[in-house]
Amino acid sequence: MAALIQFTRRILGTSGFTIAPASSDASFRRYFRITSGGESWVAMDAPPNKEPLAPFVRVAQRFGALGLHVPKVLACDLDTGLALLTDLGHTPYLDKLDDATADRLYGDALGALVVLQGGTFSDPDFLPPYDEVLLRREMELFPEWYLRGYLGHTITGGERRLLDQAFDDLSANALHQPQVWVHRDYHSRNLLVNTLHNPGILDFQDAVRGPITYDLVSLLKDCYVAWPRERVVDWVKGYCQLARESGLHQCDDEAVFLEWFDRMGIQRHLKVAGIFARLHLRDGKPGYLGDLPLTMHYLREATALYPDLCDLHTFLRALPESP
Repeated sequence: MAALIQFTRRILGTSGFTIAPASSDASFRRYFRITSGGESWVAMDAPPNKEPLAPFVRVAQRFGALGLHVPKVLACDLDTGLALLTDLGHTPYLDKLDDATADRLYGDALGALVVLQGGTFSDPDFLPPYDEVLLRREMELFPEWYLRGYLGHTITGGERRLLDQAFDDLSANALHQPQVWVHRDYHSRNLLVNTLHNPGILDFQDAVRGPITYDLVSLLKDCYVAWPRERVVDWVKGYCQLARESGLHQCDDEAVFLEWFDRMGIQRHLKVAGIFARLHLRDGKPGYLGDLPLTMHYLREATALYPDLCDLHTFLRALPESP
């Protein structure tokens, strides 16, 4: 904390400011809100050996150039992992989403997502690929941390073969989709409400180039808020049309696009279940355990929709909700 205060004092040229925690984070990064003379900023402390700052700065500059409402990096020290950012506000989508606001807020978020994905046209190789190695590494978090670590479940040979086949199929689905810029955590805790109809976007440093439906899943099958399937499908169809008109894909079959979305969701939620378990077991952050039931619901719901996933659905349905 002393280093952060010294850094902030040097950048602002004054010691007359207050500092308070700005948000919690599932990573090792810490955020603090700095206030002085009626103005506010956000200071980020990203341990260089765990959360290098350079990707955040690089992506922030590029996303900002697209017109996305992301924090501007006012100053940074890559060696210490300290940065001073513009303050985009206090109100995450999660605090404001309800039946009355959802269409408007999601409309804004989907519009911003099209802009983000459109960056692919200008520089498709700017972001690293969301390749098969990364897709499978993420899914392996499920057997390692959720099944073995959290549930204490001993995986049989048949179950391992079932998971391997599912991982192969889910990776193939992801790689078959049009590949665009992907935020990779585009959900209600990383989007901020404002009056601009252009949501504040946070936590984008892990962006990649990957499947067109990935961020759509993050937003509409959010692990922190749930909506009826019928409403989600309507939003997906609306986005499918918007993205097609924007030149992001050429799929004119909504059923095919919806299946891309559902199968992408299985990949994401396998990963997230493993991450939530790891946050509890390795990092001492049990708060995310409360989000596991919804995550597992998404997995069971999606695997029930397609006959070739019935064995995976049966396996997931038989798992206990907790140890």
